[in-house]
Amino acid sequence: MSDRRIFRWATSGARVIAGTVVAVGFVVAVVTAVGVPWPTYERRPVELTAVPVPSASMLVCSGDILALGQIVEDPDQVVVAASQSVVAGAEDGAMAEFVLGGPGAPLAYSKEPDGSRRFMVAASGAATADAPFLRGYAASACRPPLIESWLVGGSGETGAADIVVISNPGRVAATVELTVFGATGPVVPPGGAAIVIPSGQQHVVPLSGIARGEASPIVRVSARGAPVTASLQTSITRTLATGGVDQVDAVAGPDTVQVIAGVPVMAGAAGEGQVATIARVLSPTAAGTATLTVVNARNGAPAREPQPLELSAGLPLEVDLGGLEPGDYTVEVTADVPILAAVWQTTGFSPGADFAWYTPAPEFEGTTMLAVPPGPPRTLTLVNRGDAEALVSVSDGTQSSQTAVPPLGSTVVRVATQGLVTLETTAPLHASLSLTGDGALAGFPVWPADTGSEAVVVYP
Repeated sequence: MSDRRIFRWATSGARVIAGTVVAVGFVVAVVTAVGVPWPTYERRPVELTAVPVPSASMLVCSGDILALGQIVEDPDQVVVAASQSVVAGAEDGAMAEFVLGGPGAPLAYSKEPDGSRRFMVAASGAATADAPFLRGYAASACRPPLIESWLVGGSGETGAADIVVISNPGRVAATVELTVFGATGPVVPPGGAAIVIPSGQQHVVPLSGIARGEASPIVRVSARGAPVTASLQTSITRTLATGGVDQVDAVAGPDTVQVIAGVPVMAGAAGEGQVATIARVLSPTAAGTATLTVVNARNGAPAREPQPLELSAGLPLEVDLGGLEPGDYTVEVTADVPILAAVWQTTGFSPGADFAWYTPAPEFEGTTMLAVPPGPPRTLTLVNRGDAEALVSVSDGTQSSQTAVPPLGSTVVRVATQGLVTLETTAPLHASLSLTGDGALAGFPVWPADTGSEAVVVYP
């Protein structure tokens, strides 16, 4: 072999060996780099925690009891059947009061905040109608305006003369859409689309105009431009005999637990073949299962076996709760999907009877305020779903009483007089006020006090 060939062979071998060494080294470096943590750099945006200045507290009442079809020449004209008497106040004194325009002339109240804290405020109203075409007692709480709310109750069948009442206390017009959940699911009827409510005005919509023939409708009230306060006035006439009237507060939204406290069942309320107590339940968006329980509000003892419910999306379900002994009850519905619920109760089916819709009571903790309207004897039902005993102080400004609500139990407290009442509890509770008398029935839940603004994170 010549020296030149030997040199070429040696040179080529060296190159192969060197390339192999480099390749192996590269693989080892990659494997090592994957296994060894690399230095990281995280850039976090600047964030500030701030508490926004709250707006004024606002409450809007349902207004007078109204009636349709009483003027032959103009059956669509709304007339006042009974004026509402209102009790209102704040923890440090009176609120600013103004009247909204509209047939019911509802009162509205506002209270400016103190820095970052709202004052506790409360208001409620009551009225007694005693006319040939409308008779009964109604009481309702005055509520803040909402962008979305739900009306659980009423009927679009013959004999019912129900009215959706919408008030806009804001400074700009609101555009409202009414979605009716009925036997065929949710629908926005022509009479419920793009309803413009000017600033400072009340607007009424006959329920029969948007839910004609519906036996158990539930209405979603959606607002754009400004929040609104919605309520449902419901009444019934049976073969020319009046059967009662009620003003039903709106429910804020669906939840998986609905506690309906303070449902009074009166002796002789059920008629032959007629049910005096009915629950209405809806899962707006999804099918699911629920369990309905009824317990004695005074001692927490079960009043009937828990009842399983199969819920279809968007279809209201009515449940017969007949057969309950006279007394005060709490109806609780728990589900695996968000639901809405309410309970209808009547004093009877003879002329001069009255009825009421009882809506869910939200949970509250600490201190809140309740306005007790004039009317028949009043009781406050307190429900404790927690594992700890709740000590509750009830004060009307002149005298105070304290009661204990056992874990997973409830109790009923007598409220002696009308006016402002402060509730203070050591554990979360649900509470409702019931007003029950001879031919008079009404009730509404206690809501938590909205006294402070929550902190928010700002990214400048």
